[in-house]
Amino acid sequence: MWRHGFTSVPVLIRFLRPHSMNSAVVGIILLAALVTAAISGVFGMAGGLILMGVLASYVPVATAMVLHGFIQIISNFSRAAFLRKHISWAIIGRYALGIGGALLVLLMISWRPTQTMVFILLGLTAMLVWIPRKLVEINVERRFQAELCGFLVQTLNTLSGVAGPLLDLFFVKTELTRQTVVATKAATQVMAHAVKIAFWGLPLFAVLSDPALQADANFPPFWMFAAVVPLSLVGTWVGGLVLDRMTDANFRTWTKWLVTATGLVYLARGLWLG
Repeated sequence: MWRHGFTSVPVLIRFLRPHSMNSAVVGIILLAALVTAAISGVFGMAGGLILMGVLASYVPVATAMVLHGFIQIISNFSRAAFLRKHISWAIIGRYALGIGGALLVLLMISWRPTQTMVFILLGLTAMLVWIPRKLVEINVERRFQAELCGFLVQTLNTLSGVAGPLLDLFFVKTELTRQTVVATKAATQVMAHAVKIAFWGLPLFAVLSDPALQADANFPPFWMFAAVVPLSLVGTWVGGLVLDRMTDANFRTWTKWLVTATGLVYLARGLWLG
């Protein structure tokens, strides 16, 4: 079903044309991009988790992964660019080595998650917020830890779409400043989502190049990608305003319970679909 090597102009034109996604679904995705960007601006990882669930509910898994990756790259890149002076490039370089290892593993397996498995993986990923931080011994600054982080986070992010709670565990016991943590995590996620787009996008592009299969992809019109950019930026800005009004205690409490509630919904959805 998957074919590669499509570089001709006619194929690119067909790729950029609107496909079978109806206007109601486009509207839902645009609204979700705005709202979840605001949620991410407040709580960090919760927005991406919610967005992935929304996308997986309306479009096939491959399309959801590509859309989610694009929207999350915009959000994370803006945060990384704003705090670029605080990025730990040493950690980024070591993290990238882990991504390379994850890619080797992912390319050797033919298994791809179904919609049911995506929801179950999302739910289980969300439950990672309940691991007691006192028991966490991993630290991204230690030897081989950044590489391990890149490997595990990339693998989970590629298969479930989200890996924020897992990534967070590697930064719990670092001695990095808050700005460095936020900036470095954002930079790692730009790489993680770019790899996810390539992993799912290449075979998806082959489907979109075949008029007989385009309807199955349920891919949105190209203009929607342009519309997502300002919506994500506005949502991030609004979320930042809300964050400034929250206390540290409220931030931690609301983050844990929002992620947990979302995870429980996804687990229930996955089990129901199964």
